[in-house]
Amino acid sequence: MTNNPMQNKSNAKNEPHWITVSPESTMEVLSAAEVDQLAALADSEAHSLFRQCALAVLNAGSTIDDTSVVLDIYSDFKIKFIRQSRGIKLVLSDAPPAAFVDGKMIRGIRKQLFSVLRDVLYVLNEIMQSNRFDLNNSEGITNVVFHILRNANLFTESNQTPIAVCWGGHSISREEYDFTKDVGYHLGLREINIITGCGPGAMKGPMKGATIGHAKQHTRKGRYIGITEPGIIAAESPNPIVNELVILPDIEKRLEAFVRTGHGIIVFPGGAGTAEEILYILGILLHPKNKGIPYPLIFACSKKNEDYFKQIDEFIGVTLGAEAQSKYTIITDDPEEVARTLNHLSEDVFTYRKHHKDAFYFNWMLYLDPDLQTPFDPTHTNMSKLDLSPGLPPHKLAASLRKAFSGIVAGNVKEQGLKAIRQFGPYKIHGDPAILSPLDKLLATFVKQGRMKIGGGTYNPCYEVIVGD
Repeated sequence: MTNNPMQNKSNAKNEPHWITVSPESTMEVLSAAEVDQLAALADSEAHSLFRQCALAVLNAGSTIDDTSVVLDIYSDFKIKFIRQSRGIKLVLSDAPPAAFVDGKMIRGIRKQLFSVLRDVLYVLNEIMQSNRFDLNNSEGITNVVFHILRNANLFTESNQTPIAVCWGGHSISREEYDFTKDVGYHLGLREINIITGCGPGAMKGPMKGATIGHAKQHTRKGRYIGITEPGIIAAESPNPIVNELVILPDIEKRLEAFVRTGHGIIVFPGGAGTAEEILYILGILLHPKNKGIPYPLIFACSKKNEDYFKQIDEFIGVTLGAEAQSKYTIITDDPEEVARTLNHLSEDVFTYRKHHKDAFYFNWMLYLDPDLQTPFDPTHTNMSKLDLSPGLPPHKLAASLRKAFSGIVAGNVKEQGLKAIRQFGPYKIHGDPAILSPLDKLLATFVKQGRMKIGGGTYNPCYEVIVGD
């Protein structure tokens, strides 16, 4: 079975033109009101959103990280709803052939497809069209994240099996991928479950390794959780190992879902998206209200890539200071030690939560500054007005730097960002030279190492760092 989308498109005539798909294990039973609402989605913005996310799931294994290219290749893809007595079926036209075997949809992809529908419908019903949550304050946003995850059945009450969040690049070398897989294997041997951004590269490797570790331990219910958001899913289609998929409405809620659900974070080398994730968690851990709350943060890489985290560490030291550097541990060339350390430190997390009567499955105690929760719209104006001053408190500067990298991710792979760059040219990032010079140096390294684009192909920067202006 090919994973080349262009080849899939040319072979589409070998697959049935229309395919009907019924739900399994997700959304099998719906109320009449829910069926009516789904049927009414046909000409709505919500249907367009669902179509884009559904296409991403069906296009699993794609090596294209440009949302607009994926949407263009499958511009003829259509998806409709058919009423049933107790629910609904989907009818697909011109779907990516790689999602099927002998005309039947792969079961894992079918489950992910209906997970997409579940999350889009829930956000529309229970969040956007209700007055249940106040999205203008921190507590209300956290409640939204909790309810979306609970609706997806992500929580297991009183379960003290650690969940490791694994972050890292989608555009990595084979050697880097194998290292992430080795770490996942040793996590699996310790029966640790995995959450990633659900895509390729460092998001797939730990899951793949953990499947072998879990199998050796006869762990039959290994969890491979993928958390994503509509803006990124088409560029980072869910990998086939994900067995629990959740779509959050935006990148900020996605990042909060990682931190609230996991018991520790392992970061592998990556590009702008990985830097955004690092700055996000540092923005949390540096906040004075979170002092003393244990949260393991490990930077892990092979010997060949040790310079990567040396530069990340240098960047953090120059911009955020020594306290920020104290919030993480760097482990080089020792996958087993990475897993052992995460496992050991997660015991402190469970002990702390038990002592403070906090849930094992959702970290309510961490305080998130609204700067980290409020959706950032990476327009050219907003990118140019970012406050990147060394006089900011470290947690505030981390939040501002996170927005800069979030905008670069949008300009690299998200449909809205790609359109803005084509229309107005690169984002212009202004600020103090003490911050922008190390930022420019770090970004240049990402470009040189091919971390901005899958396969390391030609990259045209979507940004300009204006130092000293």
